[in-house]
Amino acid sequence: MAAAIASGLIRQKRQAREQHWDRPSASRRRSSPSKNRGLCNGNLVDIFSKVRIFGLKKRRLRRQDPQLKGIVTRLYCRQGYYLQMHPDGALDGTKDDSTNSTLFNLIPVGLRVVAIQGVKTGLYIAMNGEGYLYPSELFTPECKFKESVFENYYVIYSSMLYRQQESGRAWFLGLNKEGQVMKGNRVKKTKPAAHFLPKPLEVAMYREPSLHDVGETVPKAGVTPSKSTSASAIMNGGKPVNKRTRTSRRDSHISPFTCYKLVPALPLFERGSFYLSNGIESQNTKSH
Repeated sequence: MAAAIASGLIRQKRQAREQHWDRPSASRRRSSPSKNRGLCNGNLVDIFSKVRIFGLKKRRLRRQDPQLKGIVTRLYCRQGYYLQMHPDGALDGTKDDSTNSTLFNLIPVGLRVVAIQGVKTGLYIAMNGEGYLYPSELFTPECKFKESVFENYYVIYSSMLYRQQESGRAWFLGLNKEGQVMKGNRVKKTKPAAHFLPKPLEVAMYREPSLHDVGETVPKAGVTPSKSTSASAIMNGGKPVNKRTRTSRRDSHISPFTCYKLVPALPLFERGSFYLSNGIESQNTKSH
């Protein structure tokens, strides 16, 4: 009897000992909080670094993409002509609404400020210090035009760089009754010569053009290069423009125009419409 009891006790102790060894310890079950915290921090650093690298790559790609929203349009003058740019860069008016020479890119380059670029030639329309219009291969301050809506809902364009010194009157783009471009200082904003109606064809995205100095502009052969600035031309801020050496004769080159049928007007776009000044040959009121 005693031997049976002793063997039972020994068996119970052995089972208790085996259960004790099989049970996982508290140290094995629970890991150190500091270690967990370190692992979490490491994982977060890896995640944030990957997100940052991905964001930088995406940002670089975005910078290369076009960022300016403009339009491809034809500019219809109230005189009855479409503004056109010939392959040599010469500007005049035509009544043909089907030629590619009447297509222009209207690129917003500031608040209510646009650049006018010929689609076929890639040249910018610019106005020099004497009010003459000329084509520019590079985008310069003379290529900037302020876009305003007149009382009759036509759009007028004025030079951002030049205006009359005494009166402060702006110089506008325009076409005369014969479809020729005019000097900016001879165009009045109340006359049909300065009133344009954009006829947009499509919306397009453009890269922001790089701004160059006026002296870097290279006029195309066969058209009037940039004239020397006159004493009556000043910047909008009131600072006189530095005079440059005259490089060409006063007469501007005007190409012949062709008459064709008109097309109905399309609705105005809020931004980006190119329109040009009338082509009347006249002397500067201040200097002559």
